[in-house]
Amino acid sequence: MSGIEWIVEAHGCDPRALADIDELRTLFSRMIADLGLRPVAETQWHQFPAPGGITGLCLLAESHLAIHTFPEHGSLCLNLFCCKPRPDWDFATYLKTHFAADSVEVRRLERAYAASATGVRA
Repeated sequence: MSGIEWIVEAHGCDPRALADIDELRTLFSRMIADLGLRPVAETQWHQFPAPGGITGLCLLAESHLAIHTFPEHGSLCLNLFCCKPRPDWDFATYLKTHFAADSVEVRRLERAYAASATGVRA
């Protein structure tokens, strides 16, 4: 058994979108709906004074969804960890469309819950 973690970095984003809490709420809502995630509490948001960005954290039955935006650098960092495998979500298209990202890097990690029989992780 293993889970999946996505680490997403987007650069060249529109600073206004990165400072717009409604844009981020929409992103979280879309991901939660599309992936069938189950929040166990309300998402917590913290908006830093300008030119700072926003930090958001949603505790999920599956684990967590978190984001940190940096309007002053035109970037965002997003992390989604699910304790059960889920299909890949199209982070790049969404972030390029809604945040005007020039580049999006998505790292997908399989998180094993037990060591393999040989003691070496694949």
